[in-house]
Amino acid sequence: MRRSYKSKSTAGKESIWSPAFISIFVINIILNLNQFMTTALIPKFAAHLGATATIIGIVTSMFAITALGVRPIVGPSSSYFKKNNLLAASTAIIILAFICYSLASSISMIIAGRLLHGIGMGFLAPVSLALASDALPESRIASGIGVFSLGQAIATAIGPMLGLELVQAYGYTAVFLISAGATCLVLVLSLRLKTEAPAPNQRFTISLDNIIAPEVIIPTIIMFFLAGAFSCINSFILIYGGAIGIEEIGLFFTAYAVCLLFTRPVSGRISERYGVSATIIPGMLIFALSFVVISFSRSLPMFIFAGAVSACGYGICQPSIQTLCMKLVPSERRGVAGNTNYIGVDAGYLITPSIAGFIVSMVQDKGGTEVNGYAAMYRFMTIPILIAFAVFLWNRKHLTASKAAVDQS
Repeated sequence: MRRSYKSKSTAGKESIWSPAFISIFVINIILNLNQFMTTALIPKFAAHLGATATIIGIVTSMFAITALGVRPIVGPSSSYFKKNNLLAASTAIIILAFICYSLASSISMIIAGRLLHGIGMGFLAPVSLALASDALPESRIASGIGVFSLGQAIATAIGPMLGLELVQAYGYTAVFLISAGATCLVLVLSLRLKTEAPAPNQRFTISLDNIIAPEVIIPTIIMFFLAGAFSCINSFILIYGGAIGIEEIGLFFTAYAVCLLFTRPVSGRISERYGVSATIIPGMLIFALSFVVISFSRSLPMFIFAGAVSACGYGICQPSIQTLCMKLVPSERRGVAGNTNYIGVDAGYLITPSIAGFIVSMVQDKGGTEVNGYAAMYRFMTIPILIAFAVFLWNRKHLTASKAAVDQS
């Protein structure tokens, strides 16, 4: 049953700005701000404690182990429990992860925090996406998801630089505690969020049908390659810039986010009018180009340019593919579809940073400099993006037909 709280503009066109969407939009901004502030710092924190590039990659990807581990219960939980309660529970777990980071004096303690973080994110990401989709009119989902994802863009612009500034002023422990405190606000807002109660006869059943939506397997495979490549930016860009001697490397994320503020709303409207292919195809090619630009960057202006190019790539692809996932299933299956999509994201985050760190270490072991190692790794990361591009082209007609069938049902 669709919600009755959808609002309309004076012109009669359905508006995305319902009270429910505004609430989840604000929650998303706060969560992503804390997420990006700490995620950008974890690799530097691990390096500060003496980790090598390979260990940094492993530490960064650790959260994906537990994120994947909870996937079998995310789908059934989203059907059995109220989604705002699930959001609150996952937020509480993330608060514990931040506290764990603040207490860390060894790599093993950081890993413990990453594992806790993965449990929280395993629930939080698909539940948030489902809540946002449920709060949107059917005709405005593409635009709405694009706007919803701007919370990530705003956080990307502020989070890494804010985290770096706070670390320089107060140290790592204080930053992680600040993140924990800010996330407590999300916990309160989540409990106040109004969501529909599940059907009274709904049973908590773990089955393959409640874990994976077969309709979105292809977009999930695509996201595995794209998210894996993108994770290497979050994992290593600050260290790479530091190795070159660029003090303001955090401006890479600022350029990325500022560009997202313009590209995502526009890409959402293009997707609604011309279909997702009109944004996904050029987005993937631009995303691959951004890694080439990163690999040759040796100055701050080049890194800022690379951040903008990356935003025009992954920043367009991600919400377009998420929208496609939501469109390929009936509304009651969106929680499972989001869960399936994030299995691909988590798997990419689990596997790819470790491979990337190994590439960096291998280049260094063969006599290359640290900068050469990271440059080679970023060039190598164009390969998974091109694989994702080929998978989408091969299955484009099938996806279009499947989406049309759901629209007509």
